[in-house]
Amino acid sequence: MIMDGRALRLKRLLGQGRSVIVAVDHGLFDGPIPGMEVLPETVRRINPVVDAVLVSPGMLRHCSSVFAGYRRPLALVRLNWNTVYCFSWNYKRAKSVDGASVEAALREGMDIALVSLTLQTGDEERDAQNVALFSRLTEECHQLGIPVMGEYFPTGHLDMNADELHENVYMGSRIIAELGADCIKTFNTKRFSEVVNTCAVPVFGLGAEKLPTQLDALRLAERIIGAGAAGVVFGRNAIQVPDPIAFQSALCRVVRDGLSPAAVADGLGPELEKAAV
Repeated sequence: MIMDGRALRLKRLLGQGRSVIVAVDHGLFDGPIPGMEVLPETVRRINPVVDAVLVSPGMLRHCSSVFAGYRRPLALVRLNWNTVYCFSWNYKRAKSVDGASVEAALREGMDIALVSLTLQTGDEERDAQNVALFSRLTEECHQLGIPVMGEYFPTGHLDMNADELHENVYMGSRIIAELGADCIKTFNTKRFSEVVNTCAVPVFGLGAEKLPTQLDALRLAERIIGAGAAGVVFGRNAIQVPDPIAFQSALCRVVRDGLSPAAVADGLGPELEKAAV
């Protein structure tokens, strides 16, 4: 079977069966946050055994150390900017705009693109504009052989109950698959297997808010994988810990090898129970 560039890059992400992605693009919306104040230093705390690292387009060249070398993670680059992530500014309209062109990100070293989509914003025109932007960026990526991880992110998710979040993610993830995403990143929900099973492409569960302990984070990863997901995308839960390298190794053992969090905890000792730094 002959694969084009898009299929080849996607195979590199999914080739181990289930994948671990570390996200460090938070500064694109939050500015400096604890553990990610100086991003070139932050990426030195990323274990090279992870499958990919999510970064913003402007930070890719400054974080080249994590991508350059033998058996290094893929560069997953966020292409659009959406006000839905600006929680501290209390933005609610979920307006999405270009953050970087596909060509510019490709020149910087992008392997896979992340394009986000938010729907049910309460404004039909805004929903349609968000879809148009997602579709354009996805098509531009595909023309250049770049796979797209579509991120479905509900607006107002912190105010939703478990049923509301599930229904929003359940519908939105299927829509994003229908629009051409090669894989999907979205929230774990109370019936996440329904989200996974009704999309024709691999689905990744995100870590979302920082959990109290590392063991809690590993248990979340276990639940996500147990629902049939293709992997996890963890940011704060993989970086804001006492020993990010060790935790990410443990995370890979849970996600890829199917080990239980308890088994990993026995191997790593009490450090696993510590909260964020």
